[in-house]
Amino acid sequence: MKAVQKGFTLIELMIVVAIIGILAAIAIPAYQNYVIRAQVSEGSSLIGGLEAAVAENYANTGTFASMNSQVGIPASKTISGQYVSSAALTAKGQITVTYSDAAPQAANSNINGDTVIWTAIQSTNGDISWDCNGHVVGAAAPTGGTAPTNGTIANQSYLPTVCQYVAAG
Repeated sequence: MKAVQKGFTLIELMIVVAIIGILAAIAIPAYQNYVIRAQVSEGSSLIGGLEAAVAENYANTGTFASMNSQVGIPASKTISGQYVSSAALTAKGQITVTYSDAAPQAANSNINGDTVIWTAIQSTNGDISWDCNGHVVGAAAPTGGTAPTNGTIANQSYLPTVCQYVAAG
């Protein structure tokens, strides 16, 4: 009688392992970038109230604040989150978000200590909007504001989509 094969051959198992290895080599870096982007995006959600306070202060006074206390946030209060160690007004109409391992849960080492800078800019109809890391080409700060500038996160893929530069066609 002829014996019936049961199970997989060594070659079949090696092919499966090779396929899993290739998929893992592609998926792990993509997942790590996804995690870092999620950590960076925490900053933009934390500063929503601060942006509104700055815009309201500008509408009422005609000047930009350069410290949290000038828009009603006590100096003793720190805007921070799980990966954001601080978010504060650091110049006239400019909010700096800093990522750090000092936060409750450590930010990825690729962004630890780095910053994203949000700058108030004025649209053609006079509304205040926010530029992230000097993203809006040719954007100018309203009178009395600070010119848009870049933060220190070097890898553009870590930034929220609104902050990423689009190469000119």
